[in-house]
Amino acid sequence: MVSSRSRRHHRGRSHAGGSSYLPQNEFPVFTHTGDVEISVKAGTQTNRYLLHRLILTQCSGFFEASTSQEWSRATTGGGGELSRIGEDSGSESARRDAPKKRWRYELDPGTGSDDIPMLVQKEIDTLSVFGAPDARPPPVRNKPPASNTGFFRSVANLSLPSTATATPLSQGDQDLLNDYDNLFRVFYNYSPALDTIDIANAYIQCKSLLTLADLYDALAVVGPRIDHHLLQFQSRLWKQVAKYPSSYLKLGYMAQSKTIFQEALIHVVGGWPVGERHIRHQLPDSVLDIIEDKVEDLADMIGKVEGQLFRLTLTTSRGERVTPQNSYLDWLVVSLFRQWLADNTSPPMPPPSRPPPSRSGGQHRHVHSNTTQISPIPPTSETSPQPFPPNLGRVYHTLGTSPSTYLNHDECKRFLKLTPELYSRETLKKFERRLEEMKSKARETVRPLMRSSLLGEGHNVSYLVCSRVDDPRDFPWLEPS
Repeated sequence: MVSSRSRRHHRGRSHAGGSSYLPQNEFPVFTHTGDVEISVKAGTQTNRYLLHRLILTQCSGFFEASTSQEWSRATTGGGGELSRIGEDSGSESARRDAPKKRWRYELDPGTGSDDIPMLVQKEIDTLSVFGAPDARPPPVRNKPPASNTGFFRSVANLSLPSTATATPLSQGDQDLLNDYDNLFRVFYNYSPALDTIDIANAYIQCKSLLTLADLYDALAVVGPRIDHHLLQFQSRLWKQVAKYPSSYLKLGYMAQSKTIFQEALIHVVGGWPVGERHIRHQLPDSVLDIIEDKVEDLADMIGKVEGQLFRLTLTTSRGERVTPQNSYLDWLVVSLFRQWLADNTSPPMPPPSRPPPSRSGGQHRHVHSNTTQISPIPPTSETSPQPFPPNLGRVYHTLGTSPSTYLNHDECKRFLKLTPELYSRETLKKFERRLEEMKSKARETVRPLMRSSLLGEGHNVSYLVCSRVDDPRDFPWLEPS
């Protein structure tokens, strides 16, 4: 359906596409200055563009290569093969009057269901599909600024006219048209048409646009637009990153967004190896190397803090470390705390190993010096490291922020009642006071792990979010200084 436009631009053009077409010279059809015709067909709809080689080559490595002299199929305005205008090609007036070079691209859907639609260069006719033969205006030297929104024309208005019985576009075809429209809009300094309300839908659109930009070597131009659009969601964005960190890590990498990449990387490192398979298949080794380095740094930090926690103790009034000999009750406090810590920070116990089944028939038995022996199972050359408990972050958050939620009054009471001759109300009070001293020391010890490097909230996750991502080497697309 052709949407309404201003009368000044719509006058004289018939819906049937007759000769009354009024040439325009603004995005997406630059009739007077454009030299690259692009036809994007999806389903029953075809969107046409007449753009500038200069701008396309500035934004896309694909267009820079395909319009080069080595690969180009450009023709002159007279329909002949491309002839280069060299330095010795005559006077200034001769060069000015020389036929203008033109290029034409059409979207090739491919032959198989797995083929990715791609623009391919075609031979161009003498007459442009947009109207009369090209005049020769002055060349465009810089990117034109975004025009007033009142004059902006959606590419949908330039589609070929459709009949009332035309087959409606599928969602996939419409998305394809939208992606190409957004790609060229970004090239011309227009904001892409992306969802500003539903962040889940905006993510899908941004991911699709980035994938297309990657196909045409245009991530450096499209990425900042995606970054700007998503950051407008603010807190809603950080919640989505926390929910789908692996997906947003890839999006942040493709968009070269330091903010989104940093936020997602902190979540990925804290929850590692969750999402490892997805990351290994979707991101380059440079990103995986950064993740593994950060995981190792976090493991080292946890190991240091854990060692300090297990060395925490109480002292007597004379400054001596408590022992069963000089203060039995205080020693019980230290023992109970260490037992709780060990139970909550140790990896799960492996299942009990079964003895190897006995073999009959003697074919696997070796007899030496009248002694029958069973060949032992060869040990494995390598064992997989035990992962940290999945709730490790919550354990340290409990130690650092919620001391009243562990080893509470009832637990202390049950523990002391295991020694009836020791239990009394006064003993219980003293035991709890000394335990509070242990908890206070533990809270200070785990303080480095409690730091949050996130822009969003990290209190409701079951892992640690203290990894620092601020070195230029943490962003793989940055050039090393």
